Amino acid sequence: MSPTLSQKYLSTRGAEYGLSFEDVVLKGLSSDGGLFIPEEIPALPASWETEWRDLTFEELAFEIMSLYVSRDEIPADDLKDIIQRSYSTFRHAERTPLVDLEKDLHLLELFHGPTFAFKDVALQLLGNTFEYFLTRMNAGKTGKDRHHLTVVGATSGDTGSAAIYGLRGKKDISVSILYPNGKVSKIQEAQMTSVLDPNVHNLRVEGSFDDCQDIVKALFADKDFNTTHNIAAVNSINWCRILAQMTYYFHSYFSLIKSPAYNKGSKVRVVVPSGNFGDILAGWFAKKMGLPADKLVIATNENDILDRFFRSGGHYTKKALDAPADHGVKETHSPAMDILVSSNFERLLWFLSYQSATTGSAEERRQHACDSVSGWLNDLKTNGGFQVPSAVLEGAKVDFESERVSNDETIATIRDIYSTSFPKGLTAGSAKSSKTGGYILDPHSAVGVAASRRSIARNPGAAHISLSTAHPAKFASAVDLALRSENGYDFTEILPQEFIGIEQRESRVTDVGREAGWQGVKEIVKAEVEQELQGLR
Repeated sequence: MSPTLSQKYLSTRGAEYGLSFEDVVLKGLSSDGGLFIPEEIPALPASWETEWRDLTFEELAFEIMSLYVSRDEIPADDLKDIIQRSYSTFRHAERTPLVDLEKDLHLLELFHGPTFAFKDVALQLLGNTFEYFLTRMNAGKTGKDRHHLTVVGATSGDTGSAAIYGLRGKKDISVSILYPNGKVSKIQEAQMTSVLDPNVHNLRVEGSFDDCQDIVKALFADKDFNTTHNIAAVNSINWCRILAQMTYYFHSYFSLIKSPAYNKGSKVRVVVPSGNFGDILAGWFAKKMGLPADKLVIATNENDILDRFFRSGGHYTKKALDAPADHGVKETHSPAMDILVSSNFERLLWFLSYQSATTGSAEERRQHACDSVSGWLNDLKTNGGFQVPSAVLEGAKVDFESERVSNDETIATIRDIYSTSFPKGLTAGSAKSSKTGGYILDPHSAVGVAASRRSIARNPGAAHISLSTAHPAKFASAVDLALRSENGYDFTEILPQEFIGIEQRESRVTDVGREAGWQGVKEIVKAEVEQELQGLR
């Protein structure tokens, strides 16, 4: 199959277009604050379902990425090497195995990478892609002539450690991760702060994940800082992350239809625990390319901006219309989803707006989409929300449904699955007690399973793939709350060797007070990068 040589990228807000894959990976965020998207969503080859059916995860990744990355940017052998190196770090031979959990409910385990979270799938690849482009750019250069990336990211828990493990020790790259103090699990924090490589910097911020994300966006908007430090993104605003995550939607589909538990011809629904909307957006791209998924089900926790969008007639607001004025992020048992604003939703809105403009040339429809998105995001910033036209909402409903799962329902789901689910064919590394207990979910995966069960009740006979986004050992407090009284439960039996003693290891972190603001963070990042580079000279 030939690659799409003409694939180019543009910003959702219109200031940049005609960019290459390398451009958008290294930039991360557009100069106008928009997110990069492909100018066209490629269609799958006619024979994909037979030719791809028995491919390995790495082989599937190569076929999918070849539709978005031209050979003149990354030759085939180089792309295969990047992919092989990225997934050789995973503990499971299938990389993202599918477990038959209950009738019509199949769990996609995405936690077999080096940091035990789904974000390894994207960030191992992104780190190696950064390295590939920098090695090519810096061939024959020395000293200050070398191109150096300053990677800045915000995390609600898993992105930070996955980014750090993907970038630690890499030449010509510094990585600074911002995370909210007290709002990530102890294991997640230790995974980040115990990495002592000179190019890794952790900033513990007083505030919420949204505060961290706002700081990162402000740093990208500072043109001088971008010019002097070549800022790059690891959050799901980076297109490479969305692209990498498409692979496991195809891989899980093939695993499902080859499973004896699948009734041939049954509809397939995919349920995704969603905070920043990046993971499920990858599924939407896969669906638009031709993956035969009936619906994508958005599973939110009590921070339910996405669920409210669908249930309120297309209102996208930071707080519910009847919420008090001081309403903010709710702290839940699924902290990676404790987000008020889902950044990647902007990408979906652009395509829905483009699709709803039924007249005019392609260029005019693109401009309409860019103008619409710019206006909506400005309203979000100034007024706390916006309303989309009915055509945009109806376009979203074609592909999506949504569910909201409460804190109590999350704990109840962990407990119920443990007491009732004894899936067959589990392999080493699956989250199962070896005594009398059943499968153990992390709280984010439990949100997805609770939503899946509701969807199954409405759609009997449809096969559901529910994404399991993290290993339960990363969220010991929630799991213990759910299971401490259950017969046979022993948390130590599922504790990975890599986590034993991690909280007692030497750590390094810089505290950032509320008064610092994004300007203060900028000065901290500049100082840490300069100190790092001085040590290399």
